[in-house]
Amino acid sequence: MPEVPEQRIRAVNRAEPAPDGEYVLYWMIANRRTQWNFALDRAVEWCRELEKPLVVLEALTSSYEWASDRFHAFVLRGRADNAERFQGTRAAYYPYVEPEKRAGRGLVQALAERACVVVTDEYPAFFLPKLVERAAKRAKVRVEAVDSNGLLPMRAAEKAFPTAYAFRRFLQKELPRHFDAFPRQDGLRALPDERTAHVPQEILSQWPRTPLSKLRDPGSWLKELPIDHDVEPTDVTGGSTAGKRVLQRFLRSRLDDYDESRNEPEADATSGLSPYLHFGHIAAHDVFRALGRREEWSPDRLSDKATGKRSGWWSMGKNSEAFLDQLITWRELGFNGCYHMKKYDRFESLPDWARATLEKHADDPRESTYTPDELDAAETHDDLWNAAQNQLKRDGKIHNYLRMLWGKNILAWSP
Repeated sequence: MPEVPEQRIRAVNRAEPAPDGEYVLYWMIANRRTQWNFALDRAVEWCRELEKPLVVLEALTSSYEWASDRFHAFVLRGRADNAERFQGTRAAYYPYVEPEKRAGRGLVQALAERACVVVTDEYPAFFLPKLVERAAKRAKVRVEAVDSNGLLPMRAAEKAFPTAYAFRRFLQKELPRHFDAFPRQDGLRALPDERTAHVPQEILSQWPRTPLSKLRDPGSWLKELPIDHDVEPTDVTGGSTAGKRVLQRFLRSRLDDYDESRNEPEADATSGLSPYLHFGHIAAHDVFRALGRREEWSPDRLSDKATGKRSGWWSMGKNSEAFLDQLITWRELGFNGCYHMKKYDRFESLPDWARATLEKHADDPRESTYTPDELDAAETHDDLWNAAQNQLKRDGKIHNYLRMLWGKNILAWSP
């Protein structure tokens, strides 16, 4: 122990494991899947080490910013997949959805009090880092956060990289040593056979488990929750099962034209994997492995020169290399920035040259200005911008190439 690379494991507090606890607790907050998940693998390692069963808590708060029917429906469908996957295993899967704001307060602490050790997901953005730090301060047992976000451990880099080129060059030097340390395809298979987990009844009495029927079909039940009901669900189904279907469709029918067509909005040639990667329903390792098998690729084909160029280093076809630049370079550059920049989501995180440019042009005359309501309703003079805004409201996405146009024009059309 450990099989999970040490570089991916962070002790969040200074407490020690409690060998006399009832179970190992995996608090699933970002890697919402049972496959290709280092955090689940780490929890199973503790189960084997301490000879204890596994309890998996996947809780959904109604108090986070932008909580809506759309996000809840997508995440809940993923929980239905998880619930079905855990059936028949010796782990106890515990899905909890907050019926009222702050109703879930105390749940993690109550579970941790009976646990030997708590394992959770290392995710560097949104409210999750503060959530984990608060829970670790209250816990009397060891709390570990495990990074299963991308192919490169976030701690492999010591700084935030200012450009994709600089980060890509670092990747090309560092990534080869991590190809032999992938998470398990099915971590649950490594669970000890002799112990079955149970969630304590007094905890279930205060925080009832969400029934599988509601996870499969949230339907009108969402309207009972204290979240934003104006942002309705889309036709995109969440969950690992749906994510794998999207991956196979991309490899089968879209990849061959990806390099030439991905920036053409009318071509609909992108992978469609973003929401599944974002909500943790599918792993970058899984996507990479599927692509590598299609290419009959192995690490010995890598170039030995870390030039930072977008193509050529992988020794794959141009379409596959263009996709990997999105999946690995750009996606993991985002994780790198969030992990190393405390104010990654604030104006002051922008580089000096960008802030100077914005300040210089702050008082430039605007040819057109629109109110927030007009922008929301897609009532501008620009038909392409309106189409992107309507796609965002209806489908929950904007085509990759149009997001820049969309964002820049909000600035240009605002006083």
